[in-house]
Amino acid sequence: MKALLLTAATILGISAISLPLVTSAPAAQTSAARESGTPLGPADTYFVTQTSLGTPFQVDSGRVAEAKGTTPAIRSYANLMVSSHITVNNALLEILKNKAAAPPPTLLQAAYATMVATLQHESGHSLDADYVRGQVNYQKANAALYQYEISNGTDPDLKAFAQQTLPKIQDHLARALKLEARD
Repeated sequence: MKALLLTAATILGISAISLPLVTSAPAAQTSAARESGTPLGPADTYFVTQTSLGTPFQVDSGRVAEAKGTTPAIRSYANLMVSSHITVNNALLEILKNKAAAPPPTLLQAAYATMVATLQHESGHSLDADYVRGQVNYQKANAALYQYEISNGTDPDLKAFAQQTLPKIQDHLARALKLEARD
């Protein structure tokens, strides 16, 4: 599991700093917005793709850690991940109502699904350690992704969203690092 978490987080980190050829957006956009929305540039489309893929992973893995984490600190952090990612995703979906759609996210979908499934079968210290290590790596990569959007994005709404959200990600990283230091 440890190698899997590190591999997926590394892939996210690498993909966050290099623009891939495959891009997408959340499926929750309406068909009217898809047909008449503002088209996104490559950096913005990549940002939307990765952000919308990370939210289900954070919610699903957070729910596992909420239920199975062995300490109140782990469970509290997991609860924060669930609630804050739902809120951030809702804000992103509101912005995307006026943007053109792209293909659905696939880049890390299988890796994230595997990591969540693995966490579901773990318990005790192993689950705590893998969840926290995965969070540290994920939050580092997520911060890089949001910084990439701020520096390279062309859509003013998405850039503003990234600027508003980055401090939350940095806070999540700091909290995950504190949890890791306790281990």
